[in-house]
Amino acid sequence: MFRKPLVTAALFCLTIPFGALAGAQDWKPLFNGENLDGWEHVGPGRFVVEDGQLKTEGGMGLLWYSGEKLGDCVIRVVYKMGSPRANSGLYIRIADKPADPWFAVHNGFEVQIADNNSTTRGTGSVYTFSETKARPAKPGEWNTLEVTLKGPRISTVINGVEVSEFDSSTLDPNAEPVTGEADPARTPRPNKGYIGLQNHDDDSVVFFKEVSVRPLKAD
Repeated sequence: MFRKPLVTAALFCLTIPFGALAGAQDWKPLFNGENLDGWEHVGPGRFVVEDGQLKTEGGMGLLWYSGEKLGDCVIRVVYKMGSPRANSGLYIRIADKPADPWFAVHNGFEVQIADNNSTTRGTGSVYTFSETKARPAKPGEWNTLEVTLKGPRISTVINGVEVSEFDSSTLDPNAEPVTGEADPARTPRPNKGYIGLQNHDDDSVVFFKEVSVRPLKAD
């Protein structure tokens, strides 16, 4: 009578790989699905929580995670576009607490979320810095974007497909200042910084149901 639970448990362990169980425990959710605890917003527009999801409204603004700066890690964002022309982005390596959304533009990197035909401004690109080599995002459906940060190197994967790679150590600390707001500064960023999500404009509605982080294991 005492063996049956043990047999059931053994079968359960055989049917679910240990790595899958351990991997799930590695991820730390930064969005709790209920409110904006741990997050702050700067700039026009806002993010609201509806049905356990983050929803963008208006913009251009930035919802940034104030809990900690992130170093070497993998960031996982599960998102859905509300319309074909919707626009958003995951900001990484933001050097300091942003007082406005443009600080993140020029002192961080944006991993673009926008279903367009541009290779350097399309979903999964490091906006204006790296090109996309695939377009695996599914319009109108939930997509999983994973961004790996390792020192100056940034790599992106969407729905399990490698999309882009960028080595920020190639940037020139003495690069000329940009002349307008649209394109980001071409100088290096720190290897540890805050992250944020962009609410782009009145016509761009994007939903996020997960924002999680997993530290990289030492080599």
